[in-house]
Amino acid sequence: MFGLLSPSVRRIAVRQGSIETVCCYSRQDRVRSRQLPAKTLSSGPRTLAAQQDADQRILPREARVVVVGGGIIGTSVAYHLAKLGWSDVVLLEKDKLTSGTTWHAAGLMVTYGSLSETSTEIRKYSKALYSALEKETGQNTGIMNVGFIELATNKDRLEEYRRVAAFNRKCGVDVQEISGKEVEGLFPLCRSDDILAGFYVEDDGRVNPVDVTMALGKGARMHGAKIFENTAATGVLTKNKRVTGVTAQRQGGGEEVINCEFVVNCAGMWARQFGELAGVTIPNQAAEHYYLLTDIMPEVSPEWPVIEDPASYTYIRPEGVGLLIGLFEPEGAAWNVNNIPEFSFGEIEPDWERMSPYLERAMSRVPASLNVGAKKFFCGPESFTPDLGPIVGEAPELRNYFVAAGMNSIGILSGGGIGRLLATWIKEGKPDMDVTGMNIDRFHPYQSTPAYRSHRVTESLGLVYKCHYPYRPSESARGVKRSPLHAHLKQAGAYFRDVSGWEGADWYGNPEEEQTIHPLSFGRHHWFENWASEHKACRESVALFDMSFMSKFEVSGEGAGDMLNKMSTSNVDGLPGVITYTQWLNDDGKVEADLTVSKIARDKFFVVATDTMHRHVQTLMERMKEDYYNHVHISDVTGAYAQINIQGPRSRELLQMLSPENNVSDQDFPFRAVRTLDIGYAPVTVARITYVGELGYEIYVPTEMAGHVYEMILQHGESVGLRHAGLKALGSLRLEKGYRDYGHDVDNTDTVIQAGLGFTCDFDKPGGFIGKDSVLAEKERGIPCRRVLQVLVQDPEPLLFHGEVLLRNGEQVGDVRAGSYGHTLGGAVGLAFVHSSDGTPVNKKYINEGKWEIDIAGKKYPVTVSIRPLLDPANERIKQ
Repeated sequence: MFGLLSPSVRRIAVRQGSIETVCCYSRQDRVRSRQLPAKTLSSGPRTLAAQQDADQRILPREARVVVVGGGIIGTSVAYHLAKLGWSDVVLLEKDKLTSGTTWHAAGLMVTYGSLSETSTEIRKYSKALYSALEKETGQNTGIMNVGFIELATNKDRLEEYRRVAAFNRKCGVDVQEISGKEVEGLFPLCRSDDILAGFYVEDDGRVNPVDVTMALGKGARMHGAKIFENTAATGVLTKNKRVTGVTAQRQGGGEEVINCEFVVNCAGMWARQFGELAGVTIPNQAAEHYYLLTDIMPEVSPEWPVIEDPASYTYIRPEGVGLLIGLFEPEGAAWNVNNIPEFSFGEIEPDWERMSPYLERAMSRVPASLNVGAKKFFCGPESFTPDLGPIVGEAPELRNYFVAAGMNSIGILSGGGIGRLLATWIKEGKPDMDVTGMNIDRFHPYQSTPAYRSHRVTESLGLVYKCHYPYRPSESARGVKRSPLHAHLKQAGAYFRDVSGWEGADWYGNPEEEQTIHPLSFGRHHWFENWASEHKACRESVALFDMSFMSKFEVSGEGAGDMLNKMSTSNVDGLPGVITYTQWLNDDGKVEADLTVSKIARDKFFVVATDTMHRHVQTLMERMKEDYYNHVHISDVTGAYAQINIQGPRSRELLQMLSPENNVSDQDFPFRAVRTLDIGYAPVTVARITYVGELGYEIYVPTEMAGHVYEMILQHGESVGLRHAGLKALGSLRLEKGYRDYGHDVDNTDTVIQAGLGFTCDFDKPGGFIGKDSVLAEKERGIPCRRVLQVLVQDPEPLLFHGEVLLRNGEQVGDVRAGSYGHTLGGAVGLAFVHSSDGTPVNKKYINEGKWEIDIAGKKYPVTVSIRPLLDPANERIKQ
């Protein structure tokens, strides 16, 4: 095999070949086990003095919370729960603390790099915590604030990192853009000839993962928590869909029961398998992760910063008297898809043949590393998720079953913050941060299948260091769910993207050609004009959107109206034949769901929510039913109905042609009406509602009749200028109108008033609604100092995507939650959350007295901001 390698890497391979291996379990799985972590990565004690008698203690019969897993996440959760006053916490670790994947983590402590405020705040909190733990516990965490530099070596990465840097500065991360020469000054062995810029955070750096975990464990015990090593959790006991206990087994002992109120699955790459025991979906999957430890390099200083060069697949930092060169190759390798074996401090035999090209490219960033041998080429498992977001929160399948797993190789730098977030969530009953991008209920059971995990994890790992283009599609594990119109839309020239597992038409091209989104860019793509023409067709004539992926539920039975009305801010239980746009809130008046409810009959309702909130909405209804409305029946009918939207000023003409025996005039079919009509041979349900700001209708068709109805629409649509339109057009149309999208521009930290959705609240309806008192109290306080504003860039050239920073009189006051291009308004358009720093109400006066700009990749552009929609604020187009 070594004959395939370049001379420089071959020298390392030969050196590696002399390293002793022990306890080879399986050549096929290339795994071996060590009893101690590598000395180069751990300087801390293996056990705490306070834990030395742990094996002699008896497991308690009762606990409030049982945490499963003794890595950095599990110990962080236990520490934060105990510190919050919940001292009745038990942590179970099947072997030794850190023995899963924590022990071999590279220990980067980096706050730069995310366009998520939640992720950035989690990183900032973790860094601050790791700096403070030694003073609290006496246990050093090995934190070294030596700095961190992200290297941009091409124009697209420069664009990406400038966008990220602006957002991170707004979040309080001091990011400096520096030159290649300055990078070389900070890390003298770094090759700098191709560096366009470095993005430097002076007080980021690294920690020792083992030491941090031991400090968290010691802190947890100091606050009353109990930690049991060599004790495996073997199952979860339940009653009435709620956790009641955990079964556990100590080494050499029998199975015991700990009765508890909560269980927290922090089992890392074993989380999926442990979750399966309780019927909980946790689709994380282990993959191979590599780093090389060089031989002695006398010129290396331990004070040099961490370097990250994604274009070369690598991160590099000093380690001992040499370097650690880590890898995230562009296509990963899944590991033990069917079953993660039981092992501790485990290693995987490296795949030199596969990895040598990536390793050589990584080492070329520090050419001197090619001239020394290697102490070790390490391969160990790390778990990744389908969308590279962590899996956090309460399982929809089981109450009080919480999960924190699938950290996507950033468990160390986020461990402190994740533990704090989850502990607060458990104690308060709700999270205090935006969790829409990490909530476990975003995943579906099909994503746990071996085939899906195997295919997706190779892409997930590879995406870590790829350029994060705004429209980059998922390319693996595709075709899972298809609309009944899929073949028709493909024939019409659709380009499809993954929409919560569905194949959703994103835009349309020449039907005679195969569509591709590539090449990717931060600028205008080759399909930009296609998108513009679809947008224009909806504004001027009529467009057809296939929205079959929307989450659809039939809610029926005695009490269905009462239940939905209690959950909804609007009155959804009025006369039959009406569709109502509404919000679901928590007790604090913060938004939990954004949806429509149609009353079909006295005790029959149709609930439609966005695809990303499918299980979230379903779980809210199921739990409301279980607690108060046992006679209500909830059916997931998402796949039973196609949803075809026809939208635009000529949509009424089209509908009239489709159903000539019915009068669909404004008088007979007014806005928000729901009717049963016949289209051809098919009886369908039609709602007059819009998400694009035009006269329009949503048509719900039994799946088996969808093709027939689609053909009828095309047959009659030609005479009114019908055009297929995709999700790009839907996005630009709705943002011109300022319509919200929960999980993107509104999340669980936003009140209904701040989100600009207070108009949905009916304070006089019988029975009120969840969160009513909080909303009324907020209204009493007057206009909020934090709210959503619409943003339009005055220069027609730049584009908005997400995270661009909004400035008022030079001060950072907000950021774009969702952006697109307003083809009607003539510039990039978005929705931004604005927060006045001094508590000034964000009203017309505040807007008019400000000079407004937006930072797009480091360049500032004038913008128009507005509380009301910039397009048709009086809704005349909708109600024509």
